[in-house]
Amino acid sequence: MICPHCEKNLLRKERPNNTCSHCRRTYALDPKTNSLGLSDLRVRRIVAKVTEEGRISVVQDQLWYALSRRRLKEGTFAPGCAGTSLFAGLVVGVFGIFTETAYLFLASGALLLVSAGFALARAAGAGRGFPVMSRTAFRSEALAPWQNVYGGLPPGVVDDAPPLPSRAGTRAPSGAQPGAVLLCPDRSTTAFLIANGLPARYGIALAKDLDAVHALPARGPVIVLHDADAHGELLVRHVRASLGQRTVIDAGLPLRTVRRLAQAVPYREKQEKPDRETMARLTALGEFTEEELKWLGKGWRFPLVGMPPARLLAAVTRVAEQVSGSVDPERRRAASVGFMTWPGSAAQDHAGER
Repeated sequence: MICPHCEKNLLRKERPNNTCSHCRRTYALDPKTNSLGLSDLRVRRIVAKVTEEGRISVVQDQLWYALSRRRLKEGTFAPGCAGTSLFAGLVVGVFGIFTETAYLFLASGALLLVSAGFALARAAGAGRGFPVMSRTAFRSEALAPWQNVYGGLPPGVVDDAPPLPSRAGTRAPSGAQPGAVLLCPDRSTTAFLIANGLPARYGIALAKDLDAVHALPARGPVIVLHDADAHGELLVRHVRASLGQRTVIDAGLPLRTVRRLAQAVPYREKQEKPDRETMARLTALGEFTEEELKWLGKGWRFPLVGMPPARLLAAVTRVAEQVSGSVDPERRRAASVGFMTWPGSAAQDHAGER
């Protein structure tokens, strides 16, 4: 690996205890000792990408997903076993030819069959989508060593534990009633929006569930932001049924749209499949194909934290502008004369710097 401090190429023996033998400085992550193969340089490179070179803030789970994408595609089923079995089978077969030993031929054939089985299973998708390092493990196995070495999270990455500072540095007017509510069950995504100042900038209250929506004084539209999974698909319908005539906006993620994106990488947790009741409710809607129901039933999902942060912020910003314009006469009048379309305004909003 490359030392993140002096940029020397280090062999394993040249970096004992995560310390470079050339510059004597300690680094946080060694690709040989963590399941994601992370190094300090790779983390810095990915952080720069997801934060748009520091123009926006991201939370830990967004960084986890960005660093896990490659392994989610590869799968976790018997990594390396197919190649190992193939090599062993060929070696045993060669010995069998030279020694003319029958049981070596049998052993070679068995190993080759095992190799073929592993290869076919991986080709069929066995183990694909399961993270090799969970969100919780990422904090203890990757971020904790980073904080020990560098004294904090990577620049641009914020903790998702409230309260979070607003990057925009703006606050809703004291005593002002929110014009809309954003319902998002994912705490990390909510923290991401707060860190980039979106709720305060547009006067939007945040809610984690339907009970919180009912408890808020706001009577404006309810924006629902959810993962593209079985529970997310049902959430919007449940909110609409519960709120009656109140406007409910499904801000995504839209399942069918995301599934068509070549770069979107879904994932699943082994212990988090939707139960029979959930699947029965989805089936009863009559809005999903048999293939989609099968996919959802296996626990597959596209998480909000998996969407490119800048794109997610831009999408929610567009919805927030439309909603705030519809409930705020001052914003509506400003928009009618082009105030909200000044050059550069969109870029500033996306970066959360207003």
